[in-house]
Amino acid sequence: MKKSRMLCLVVVAGFIAYNIFIYQSSLTPYVTFAQARSAKSAVQVKGTLATPIIAQTEDRQAIVFALRDEAGEEVTVIYRGAKPDGLEQATGIVAVGKYTSGQFLADKLLVKCPSKYQGSVNK
Repeated sequence: MKKSRMLCLVVVAGFIAYNIFIYQSSLTPYVTFAQARSAKSAVQVKGTLATPIIAQTEDRQAIVFALRDEAGEEVTVIYRGAKPDGLEQATGIVAVGKYTSGQFLADKLLVKCPSKYQGSVNK
């Protein structure tokens, strides 16, 4: 095999390996709260508001609320950013982030608002 073909093959293999590494690092799988506590990277947890209380931190830069999963386990979620519309009425919340020091620090919140899924009333 010629050197140029061998070099081309190494470059292509390196490109494929790099893309696989980047793709795997960008994945944020859905996990339970227990799995989120031991996760080393960002994950997604889903649930509903455990209480209707959504507080702001003292510096007013974040909101804090309790999220309950389907198993009934609760975790405190801290989200730095604007409170999403319809958070209080959400039928489902997905938090993307990391579990740190007994709290889930969310980078993103996805809120399922029930009004968006209601059909129009035909008269």
